[in-house]
Amino acid sequence: MTEYTVEFVGTGETITCTDKETILSRCLEEGIAQEYSCRVGMCLACSAEIVEGEVTQPAARGLTEAEAERYALTCMARPQSDLKLDRGKYPPSIEDDLEADSRHDGAVADD
Repeated sequence: MTEYTVEFVGTGETITCTDKETILSRCLEEGIAQEYSCRVGMCLACSAEIVEGEVTQPAARGLTEAEAERYALTCMARPQSDLKLDRGKYPPSIEDDLEADSRHDGAVADD
């Protein structure tokens, strides 16, 4: 079992995580407020941009193959190297959905 350092950019928070445990599970154990919801790799609430390093996340079904190279779902991601993550950064697929939702907020339907 190999241990890696996971640093969260801009927060000053750092954890040590083995290659056998998820980043989210270590955050919760360490008392770090990491957003999450489903814990099964689908909702993308726990998404973080990978600034440096590599993860394995074969069960992260909510990401496209290209997104999985740049983003980690912390509920599924296990470090494969020391990491720098930027939490609260979402892949383009969800950012597009969020922008569309904000354009429709408060809109009145035309009948």
